[in-house]
Amino acid sequence: QVQLVESGGGLVQAGESLRLTCAASGSIFSINKVSWYRQAPGKKRELVAQVISGGSTNYADSVKGRFAISRGIAENTVDLQMNSLKPEDTAVYYCNAVIDGSYYWGQGTQVTVSS
Repeated sequence: QVQLVESGGGLVQAGESLRLTCAASGSIFSINKVSWYRQAPGKKRELVAQVISGGSTNYADSVKGRFAISRGIAENTVDLQMNSLKPEDTAVYYCNAVIDGSYYWGQGTQVTVSS
């Protein structure tokens, strides 16, 4: 049984930073892709950033230059460093991972940016 757990969300002021962590646990042979999505109230879930097993990354235009996705220090973790946060970044952030060919979602972590 594979589980994804997000952490690091919280309430910050505009211009500040947060680091989110996605931790995968369970029976894992290989992690093929890890993505961060977010969903604001009344809006569709959108892709924020992703890292593929070869190391390539992709970002939504709205976060390019401000967010960075990377492998975490701990095994089977991926971080999302969010800098220069804006009120429009307020959302529930979800981790999604392709592990051994199957898709998994975390439960989400709330990020609130006040103006």
